[in-house]
Amino acid sequence: MGLVRVTRALLSVSDKLGLVSFAEGLRAAGVDLIATGRTHRVLQGAGIPAVEVAEFTGFPEILDGRVKTLHPRVFAAILARRDNEQHMKTLAELGIPPIDMVVVNLYPFEWTIAQGGVSLQEAVEQIDIGGPSLVRAAAKNFEHVVVVTDPSDYAEVLGELEQKGGIGDELRRRLAVKAFARTSAYDEVIFRYLAQGTQREWAPEQLVSRLRLRSVLRYGENAHQKGALYVVDGYEGPSVATARQLHGKQLSYNNVLDLDAALRLACEFAEPAAVVVKHQNPCGAAVADNLPDAFIRAYEADPVSAYGCVLALNQPVDEATAEAIVAEGRFVEAIVAPMFQHGAVDILTTRPTWRKNVRLLEVGPLAYSVRADRPSEWELRSVRGGALLQTPDVGTSDMSQWRVVTNREPTEQEWRDLAFAWVVAKHVKSNAIVVARERTTVGVGAGQMNRADAVDIAVRKAGDRARGAVLASDAFFPFRDGPDRAAQAGITAIIQPGGSKRDQESIDACNEHGIAMVFTGRRHFRH
Repeated sequence: MGLVRVTRALLSVSDKLGLVSFAEGLRAAGVDLIATGRTHRVLQGAGIPAVEVAEFTGFPEILDGRVKTLHPRVFAAILARRDNEQHMKTLAELGIPPIDMVVVNLYPFEWTIAQGGVSLQEAVEQIDIGGPSLVRAAAKNFEHVVVVTDPSDYAEVLGELEQKGGIGDELRRRLAVKAFARTSAYDEVIFRYLAQGTQREWAPEQLVSRLRLRSVLRYGENAHQKGALYVVDGYEGPSVATARQLHGKQLSYNNVLDLDAALRLACEFAEPAAVVVKHQNPCGAAVADNLPDAFIRAYEADPVSAYGCVLALNQPVDEATAEAIVAEGRFVEAIVAPMFQHGAVDILTTRPTWRKNVRLLEVGPLAYSVRADRPSEWELRSVRGGALLQTPDVGTSDMSQWRVVTNREPTEQEWRDLAFAWVVAKHVKSNAIVVARERTTVGVGAGQMNRADAVDIAVRKAGDRARGAVLASDAFFPFRDGPDRAAQAGITAIIQPGGSKRDQESIDACNEHGIAMVFTGRRHFRH
């Protein structure tokens, strides 16, 4: 292959951002320009000489512009291999000058359907035909042709033209890969839009992932593994994948997983809340009247586990919260929040032992609506040789559907704590047990192979704080041993889905111990 010298470029762009300056740079490099319709008019208005595509093909644009570049003269000029004598002889015989660069970005189909009240006809009119064809042709022939689909690449292309007099192998191939990724994602958006109402929208016959590389990580779960972070195109809502990192070194694979787990739980609460996570499980979570108190209570719920944790906060971080975080004896690896006040950033990034180690991530407002029918909000998980797809576990069951199944009803305070513990349990790995009081976790039993062991761990961590506390279980108790152990620790109320053949055993156990028990009717396994 080698260096490709660009003598002629075809420009046909929907997004005119940077077009004029890029065209001026191409002209300065001695490149002749061919342009379509509106692109040609913009260049003409800027005084940049360019041949209109109709003049190049000798055939006018027709059908309201639907057909303009779909012409043998255009595609022969792009697809001809320069190292193939027969190809070049054919171009010469037909008087077709080669096109060495194709600059195309596609009709804004994604933007169009994102607007409210768009009709099917309006959406269909924004399905680009000629653009993807040009992009694919140029990308296929990347050994001899440069394809540019993103305005953010204009500067690098002009820089290489200026420095080398042409475009090298590495950049051409990278641009071609990006071009195929763009057409693939574009086609998937169209497919999903047109498929609405025609099939299982949440489980299409063929799944094409719309993932875009955000960053290559230092390594994967362990140092001998490789890792990378991708972003789902079009995702709406707060996300670690799209967060703005304000401070700190590069995130690790495990940091991303833990921050995501913490953020998911923090998003569940409207009142000031803090979530402390280790190994994707909350070791502390709390809701309070203000953010500093929420943090202190969440961190002190299990300070041994919390050291070196990641932290999610659902309110903007102020100076008072930052001071609480950096208190002596505490250390947090990474913090994700809607935003950080300037003074809070100074506190978190200037204190000794903190400034070099803590990472700060800003995700914007947390108020958003999760919709299980949005492709960007599906949950995709790999298995060897395949993948699992599911809709997200949105919300919890309606409290109006909860049933008190014991002789004693929960007190007002127990109801508040049960509702809090139930939300937290949803975010703990199964088998999950959460012990809480005053809307603060005091003990968490996570990821155990049997529920009785999970109860033992949770109440052991709670210690004396278990007396008068409530307990949440993400799924039913198959035997009464769980409630019996909870009673021995001093638990006064339990919330669980119900649904076991032995539900009555658990109910009887609670009645014997004077414990109130609530059935929600919905489980929350998290594997």
